[in-house]
Amino acid sequence: MPTLTSFDPATGEAVGSVEAAAPADIGHVVARARAAQPAWAALGLEARAACLKAAVADLRAAAPRIGELVTREMGKPLPEGKGEALHAAESLAAEVDEIVEALRPQVLEDAKTVTTLHRDPFGTCAAITPWNFPVLMPQQSVLPALVAGNAVILKPSEETPLCAQAWADCLAAHLPPDVLQVVHGAGDVGRALVRADVDLVVFTGSRETGIMIMKDAAEGLKRVILELGGKDPLVVLDDADLDAAAAFAVRNSFRNAGQVCVSTERIYVDRRIAAPFVERVLERTKSLVQGPGTQPGVSVGPMVNARQKRKVLEQVESARRAGARVLAGGADAPGNFVPPTVLVGVDHSMPIMREETFGPVACIMEFEGDDEAVRLANDSPYGLGAAVFGRDVARAERVARRLGAGMVGINRGCGGAPGSPWVGAHQSGYGFHSGPEGHRQFAQVRIASRAK
Repeated sequence: MPTLTSFDPATGEAVGSVEAAAPADIGHVVARARAAQPAWAALGLEARAACLKAAVADLRAAAPRIGELVTREMGKPLPEGKGEALHAAESLAAEVDEIVEALRPQVLEDAKTVTTLHRDPFGTCAAITPWNFPVLMPQQSVLPALVAGNAVILKPSEETPLCAQAWADCLAAHLPPDVLQVVHGAGDVGRALVRADVDLVVFTGSRETGIMIMKDAAEGLKRVILELGGKDPLVVLDDADLDAAAAFAVRNSFRNAGQVCVSTERIYVDRRIAAPFVERVLERTKSLVQGPGTQPGVSVGPMVNARQKRKVLEQVESARRAGARVLAGGADAPGNFVPPTVLVGVDHSMPIMREETFGPVACIMEFEGDDEAVRLANDSPYGLGAAVFGRDVARAERVARRLGAGMVGINRGCGGAPGSPWVGAHQSGYGFHSGPEGHRQFAQVRIASRAK
């Protein structure tokens, strides 16, 4: 069998290997999933949920090891890697319970008719997940599909196969054979999976890959749930708390080395407060510690690979040649590291203000008045997250409601309260997940009606 080797992006050292699938193997994998799915569906909601919740103890015990794998495979600081793995374990039971409640049958009736609305499995689900949150993204894609009664074939990123496999092994130990299978490989394996005899495709990743998946899924009219890229704006109004706004800008631009779908990639600041805001951003940026995620005190790790590093540096250099000023970072560094970078003097003619960067770069552009801020923030094909900072909360809310993003945070990040979906607008998403409304997209709605 061919193997897929995972490398530490901070050191270049091999972390480990897994067996790799070939596109020709996928039909057999899907056939096993389809054979296992009817019995899994027949167990019913509560029994399926119980199987999954039985994995919590195993996940909790494995969390330190899985967290170390996260850091070694994709580079994030070790406390964040371990935190991701532990959060997956600690949140699983509550998430499964929320999914069960979302998928329960509903009864609708009038004077003559009683209708039961059922949410049944589609059948077989292909889940293709990214490397930046290599435990939580599989969990958010796989759990609702399984609870709904689907069999699932997980294709994790080829950059992070080991931690995804370790997470899946904890679940699979409590499931019937072939209900959850993992296949490893690059894009050709993912494309073969989308083209195979599956009923639902769940994907988190780039807009470009999402477009290809939609094309491939169209021939069979397969259901798709796509969480795609972002180019998230932060709007800093003239009455904003500058310390709070700058702290958020730095944290959300550089967290996970900027490799987050809702990273702040465009910062628009009112011209009247731009100078003190930039000063605060620079002060905080220069305090960040970059290095291998396994080293204590590191807050910014490497890019996941050389290709991602090259993309980020090319965007920065293109902006510099077009007139942008680099106030921090911007230079090459050894290995896969890109220093936290702050640019000013940017505009929308530059690719760095229009294309997803997915790296540790904060681009700051000035505006005059709320209308211009809204126009600039909305001048993008993306629409995942956004944030608005201003002390006049009613005004900030008015600005937020005019933004085209699916999720907007006011004086905070864009994530919502428990039960909120994770949802993108425009070209950042097609379908969505999480929260009751998101969980229901993993099931087929059917109604059965009878006379009273």
